[in-house]
Amino acid sequence: MRSHRKIWTTAAVTTAAVAGFVVFQNVTGDSTGNSDSKAGPVRTDVRKTALKVAADGSSASLGRRDTAPFSMLGVTWTDPAAKVTGAVEVRTKSAANGTWSSWMPLETDIDGRTEAGRSGVRGSTEPRWVGPSNGVEVRVTAGAKVSAKLPAGLRLDTVDPGKGSSLHADPAAFVAETDVPAEPSPSDSPPADPTATAEPTPSATESDTAPASEAPPVTPSETATDSPSPTASDSSSPSASTSPSATLPPAPPSTVPKPPITSRAGWGADESISPEAPEYNDTVKAVFVHHTAGTNDYSCADSAAIVRSVYAYHVKSNGWKDIGYNFLVDKCGTIFEGRKGGVDRPVLGAHTYGFNRESTGISVLGTYTDTAAPSAVTTSVARIAAWKLGQYKGDPAGSTMLTAGATGSNLAGTKFTAGTQYSFKQISGHRDGFATECPGTKLYGQLPTIRSLAAGPVTGLAVKSVTGATLSGTSYYTKSAITVGWSASTPSAFISKYELLVDGKSVATAAGTATSAKATLGVGTHTVQVRATHQSGKTTLSAAAAVVADQTAPSFTTKPNLALRTGTVNTTAVPLTLKWKATDAASLKEVRLTAPVAKTYGPTTTSASHTAKSGVATTWSMSAYDLAGNTAAASVSGTPVILQETSATKTGTWTTKSSSSYLGGKSYSSSSKGASLSWTFTGRSAAWVVSRASTSGQAYVYVDGTKVATVDLKSSTTKYRDALWTKSWSTSAKHTVKIVVVATSGRPAITTDGLVYLK
Repeated sequence: MRSHRKIWTTAAVTTAAVAGFVVFQNVTGDSTGNSDSKAGPVRTDVRKTALKVAADGSSASLGRRDTAPFSMLGVTWTDPAAKVTGAVEVRTKSAANGTWSSWMPLETDIDGRTEAGRSGVRGSTEPRWVGPSNGVEVRVTAGAKVSAKLPAGLRLDTVDPGKGSSLHADPAAFVAETDVPAEPSPSDSPPADPTATAEPTPSATESDTAPASEAPPVTPSETATDSPSPTASDSSSPSASTSPSATLPPAPPSTVPKPPITSRAGWGADESISPEAPEYNDTVKAVFVHHTAGTNDYSCADSAAIVRSVYAYHVKSNGWKDIGYNFLVDKCGTIFEGRKGGVDRPVLGAHTYGFNRESTGISVLGTYTDTAAPSAVTTSVARIAAWKLGQYKGDPAGSTMLTAGATGSNLAGTKFTAGTQYSFKQISGHRDGFATECPGTKLYGQLPTIRSLAAGPVTGLAVKSVTGATLSGTSYYTKSAITVGWSASTPSAFISKYELLVDGKSVATAAGTATSAKATLGVGTHTVQVRATHQSGKTTLSAAAAVVADQTAPSFTTKPNLALRTGTVNTTAVPLTLKWKATDAASLKEVRLTAPVAKTYGPTTTSASHTAKSGVATTWSMSAYDLAGNTAAASVSGTPVILQETSATKTGTWTTKSSSSYLGGKSYSSSSKGASLSWTFTGRSAAWVVSRASTSGQAYVYVDGTKVATVDLKSSTTKYRDALWTKSWSTSAKHTVKIVVVATSGRPAITTDGLVYLK
């Protein structure tokens, strides 16, 4: 938070502003349903050390020294309206290892008039979290102007946050909470006696009752010109009645779920240091986002201690009635209750000079000038902003008119005149209401994202998968049951529900944290979509996916069949061609050969080359699959049989040749014109097997007495066991194959290695 926290300062706007808030003594709003450790109060310690100012008033310092333990520090001065126009820098000694840090700047662009009019209010730098330390050094310089002087009463304030229990809070970025806040009754907040002198026993509950205190008498929480409502008791008087003089109205329900919020009791607030009653606005029309301008290098386990330190600094160092912010968010997304009065109430905070009325202040722990806030932060800020605005029918993406409570300007140069209305985004940055860099350039640039998250609708919604179906082109194919998976860029914390739509009708509803849902489809073509409902009620529809439900199996329009083919023959590998044709009414996916070997073929493939063992009956099993997963099976069996040349009926002169390269180690060769060999068999395919060379001649082939081919055995390279000619029939039958030597001129010889047939 920089340059902020002004409530009201001028009498000119007092009359109009009085109706804008009400003071209730010892009455608090609801803090139920919060997620925290229910820890007791933690005593904080603030030590104050005067700085040594140079004779000319242009610089001040505190020499390097050891100190009592502290984890946060800041520099304060007497006049809350005064400013340090130069630089305030500190360095600290680590309590863990004794090393000294480099010089660190403290932010000085703060409006010190916040809660001015109270006794002891001081101007100050922003406090800075430095972690456990036990040594410090300070240097302060005035601005470059010759006349620049430092404000009077400069001192260093160090804060020891004390030891608190570990939080058990869930970051609001990731947890949904749908509890409906309970309506408190006056009995929930027992009256305290502000005149008591005995130190009270701190309460460990989430009640925001104001305990008795050792602090000086309570002073007015506003300037002298800001009188509380005539119906409210005067909390500035020690003798004032402590009984509620007005009934706190029920907290309005919000249009969106309440996120988890760590209560003041949860982060260990010591209520005895801020005994004054909370004050309330009539409404919340805007949310101002801040950053605390401290380090980002902290552990989220220390967040409660940081909040306690800010609280102690605001009250004990600045002299304010309470912590200035309504809510605080750490970098892990944990939301903390700030100023007392009930998180569900329109508590008057001290965070945005001139515009505290009709607004709520949310501050992020850390500095986001050069570093963007993580998604956990933007998510939690959006959730708390949406919930708070939702109590008053606000639109996180909309604008509203706010009345300036003081004359001033913002960082963009817009001038504000007290009592005049100005337009603001309902989720704005501190810099929109005051001349400060807060909430940091990077976080300010993320406000559109925060507004979008808070207002909806769900973004980035898309169908990512359809399990139980096969994608082909732009369509999915299934038998019936599918699981549709989706994703969205909007965090699930903002999503009320998902619906799975089939042909425009909801068939399944899932939680906002879900990423899939199931459906059963009837036969036919369908459109499948996902609808997401944002917590605001706005809906988003994904692009449609086409899903075809098909329960009809494919068919083999051509049953699998076998035929011998050309190629080199071995007794263990006779060349075969397997043929088939499969179709499907919707879309054929593939055909698989499952035996005797496993192969998968595309939907348009209708044949494949294989080999089989000679003399072994083999079954070739096939299955056709469509894209929906329906199947059809078919098979064919066959046995390749090798007929040696010696088994043929022989005419003419044939010479036996021996070589391990021949089938069976022997072959027949002949150069005699008209010499023949005939084989008779019963089968459905035949192949003549020969040996070939460059001097090989020709032969005629007769099938069942009819000449069907003239085969030339000539080859530029020597080949053995070569199935050179094949013939197949549709069915198995008895056939005779005869070869006759042509006795080709110059190369009359042929060598035959036998005949193979398929039965």
